[in-house]
Amino acid sequence: MREYLLTLCITAAVTYLLTGPVRKFAIVAGAMPEIRARDVHREPTPRLGGIAMFFGLCAGLLVADHLTNLSEVFEKSNEPRALLSGAALIWLIGVLDDKFEIDALIKLGGQMIAAGVMVMQGLTILWLPVPGVGTVALTQWQGTLLTVALVVITINAVNFVDGLDGLAAGMVCIASAAFFMYAYRIWYSYGIEAAAPATLFAAVLMGMCVGFLPHNMHPARIFMGDSGSMLIGLVLAAGAISVTGQVDPDVMKLFSGSERNAVHQMVPVYIPLLMPLTIIAIPAADLILAIVRRTWRGQSPFAADRGHLHHRLLEIGHSHSRAVLIMYFWSALIAFGALGYSVNSASMWIVLSVALLSAIGLVLLLLPRFTPRAPLWAEHFVPPRYRRRKVVLPPASEEVPAEAPAEEDERTPVAVGVSGANGATAVGARSRFTR
Repeated sequence: MREYLLTLCITAAVTYLLTGPVRKFAIVAGAMPEIRARDVHREPTPRLGGIAMFFGLCAGLLVADHLTNLSEVFEKSNEPRALLSGAALIWLIGVLDDKFEIDALIKLGGQMIAAGVMVMQGLTILWLPVPGVGTVALTQWQGTLLTVALVVITINAVNFVDGLDGLAAGMVCIASAAFFMYAYRIWYSYGIEAAAPATLFAAVLMGMCVGFLPHNMHPARIFMGDSGSMLIGLVLAAGAISVTGQVDPDVMKLFSGSERNAVHQMVPVYIPLLMPLTIIAIPAADLILAIVRRTWRGQSPFAADRGHLHHRLLEIGHSHSRAVLIMYFWSALIAFGALGYSVNSASMWIVLSVALLSAIGLVLLLLPRFTPRAPLWAEHFVPPRYRRRKVVLPPASEEVPAEAPAEEDERTPVAVGVSGANGATAVGARSRFTR
């Protein structure tokens, strides 16, 4: 565990320290596109944050290669090299898109090529654990097609959810944390070395997100862009492919008593292939809804709009920060709920806890629909939006002029006169501004 923590910290430190210089480089290079109709930020913000994240990935893998225990991952498996090759290709495509706005179909082709490069180097799905059936071996073509499809879906799911400051990095960090705990348990609890690469990928991915988040939280100083969102999507998919298609349930059944039990213990791993990822179920759902919505309107599935889940949270009244925190909450609930179910699927406490937290999440979603007001004695201790608004009507004897004089300035204070009993006028009783 110490070596994983060291790898995570090195990756986070390199990513964090490089993000500042990368921001200056992005400004000089002109990677600051104009604000589009679907954007929620108010002023142009530099992209290319994926450059720092990629070098953080390289630093993490380089450090892991020189550590005593993690170096065995590089000696016994070619998956880290396959990941680095695919990541370099998808990162290069993302950098070009951040600068020149390349066509969506070209990006899709690049994603498929990057996935194919990883398959050629051994990072592919060899078999699938099917509940009630057992291990189903895949042919070479089946494994290749399924691997490429999983990579492309995951990359675009993460890319679609990258619409608010800190949203994509935070959600992927939560997902990778849950995935790390699961893969680490498979390796050290069951002694299955095939789960070692996935554990390393999850640790490095957490470091990339943790190092970038301080620069990307609202208000963001830099965006990760497609060079970052596609990169972390590919790394997350690589971990899921490694632990799902490389870990044989036949080995796990030696520890769980039967192959059926072994397959059920892999629930949070094979479900990602069907959803495609339970650990990023929210981005996956957003991706599916976006495709259906755009196709129904007769638009291209790659045409951008403001119909994503985070946009809808803003429309119903949530603030930017609260919308991001709500998305974090639901991502953590799904990811760690699946993790808890994999540890003890027979426990009702896990099901009840998830149900209770889901109810709390629904209340948070509907919070803008309610207008709670604090009692009068507590108004000084709560934010202004929770205070009771007092409407003070002017006295009946107060004469308010119907129209300001034409020669007055737009924001000239106008004295309101109140007639007294002797006919005199008291000036200064109240003032207002005319617009």
